[in-house]
Amino acid sequence: MSNDIASNRSALKDFLASIATISGDLSNITAPPFVLSEHSTVEIPQYWADHPSLFISQAAEEDAGKRALSVLKYFIGTLRNQQYAGRREGDGVKKPLNAFLGELFLGSWKNEEIGETRLVAEQVSHHPPVTACYLWNDKYGVRAEGFTQQEITFSGNVSIKQKGYAILHLDKYDEDYLIPVPNIKVKGILGGTPYPELQGDYSLISSNGYVSHFKFEGKSLFGSGQKNGFEARLFHVDRPDEILYSAKGAWNGVSTFKDARTGEEVDKMDVNDLASAMIEVADLSEQDPWESRKAWADVVSSLRSGDMKGVANAKSRVEEGQRQMRTDEESRGEHWKQLFFERVEYDPVFEKLSTRDPGSFTVDTTGGIWKINHEAVKSAKRPYHGDLVPNNETVSGAIRKESLNGDSHRGKRSNASIESGNPKSSSNEDISRRPSGTGSSSLADTRRDPEPQEQKRFEGVSATPTDEPTDAQVEAFLRAKASTSNRY
Repeated sequence: MSNDIASNRSALKDFLASIATISGDLSNITAPPFVLSEHSTVEIPQYWADHPSLFISQAAEEDAGKRALSVLKYFIGTLRNQQYAGRREGDGVKKPLNAFLGELFLGSWKNEEIGETRLVAEQVSHHPPVTACYLWNDKYGVRAEGFTQQEITFSGNVSIKQKGYAILHLDKYDEDYLIPVPNIKVKGILGGTPYPELQGDYSLISSNGYVSHFKFEGKSLFGSGQKNGFEARLFHVDRPDEILYSAKGAWNGVSTFKDARTGEEVDKMDVNDLASAMIEVADLSEQDPWESRKAWADVVSSLRSGDMKGVANAKSRVEEGQRQMRTDEESRGEHWKQLFFERVEYDPVFEKLSTRDPGSFTVDTTGGIWKINHEAVKSAKRPYHGDLVPNNETVSGAIRKESLNGDSHRGKRSNASIESGNPKSSSNEDISRRPSGTGSSSLADTRRDPEPQEQKRFEGVSATPTDEPTDAQVEAFLRAKASTSNRY
């Protein structure tokens, strides 16, 4: 069975018809396997820094106005890869896997001149879904942290409202830049090659008083406007009518930056000429079970081999385990404890800067405000959650079962510290580089029966009543269709 969208247009229409009857947020709805990407949402923050030289470039600019322009250029340069998640535009976009609570993505980019730029990303909430991230380069003193909560609705096109923000900090100048996360509309779905359009007016706001106000336009229903187009103007808050710099172009193509006072072109950037650096992650055998590529290895392997039933089964093992984990926590009166990020009630930098254009930012108090825990970054070591793995099993129980099949070597664990950088990855055997049809099974691919003393907490467990279909119901429906239909 092919797993590209164009080949499954009939099944896609059935799925779209089913979600069209559901009102409200669709963020946690389970999509058909052929719509799924080979990564989860927790990996997306890597595209804020997969051009490491662009990430640190503003640290070298002495002039405050030009520094603000450099940050604007950096922001525009991150947008294409964020939207396409590393895929070729001609292949369209696919829906990332729904990250589970506590899912981690850790890695870095190493460059002799630039030094090491590092990333910690964590799924800090599942209902609503919130991903938090922290990026930093100590050599240049550039660091960024942020979070985003997505609210997805469908009305012919898929609309993604993003709630959250990022703050870029430059140590040398003790400056902060408040960066918005634009809303997205995914078009061209039924044509088989979905593509994103960014929507809305936003401001990128600096603590030094400079503001870049930009507007995303895109192509209208009647063909006017530029696909993936944007316009921007940079000014100081003390002189809002005096435009210092302007920018115009396409965020997935060529952007031109001009000195608005003279009309002179001061910079030009084609994002197609920006080579994306591949993030380095620990070898799959060394990753913790809570790290994204380890946790979803069986799903990705099945996607690459075109085994759509295998995709559904592998996803269900993780998702059902997560649901049971939440039920168990509730019965014990406990709450999940995040590893690298802390929820705060107040962010003074955001509160101060956002007053200059509050309409550019939406923060949902339900999802919370999330800040990095620097001490955890320094001290956290694998295994991050002891013996517990994402499908609600324990490592020891999984290893015992795997040993029966001669697979006990998969239980090896690493105690490498995040602060000390990435564990060695000499074999380069991370999931993104494996050939199609291969992949390493994770510890999350087996199930254990409850021990006798645990049996009670599994008895009488039922799904929470809801007016909308649950993930499990949708998953079961899709598996049934996949096994009985020959239309695909």
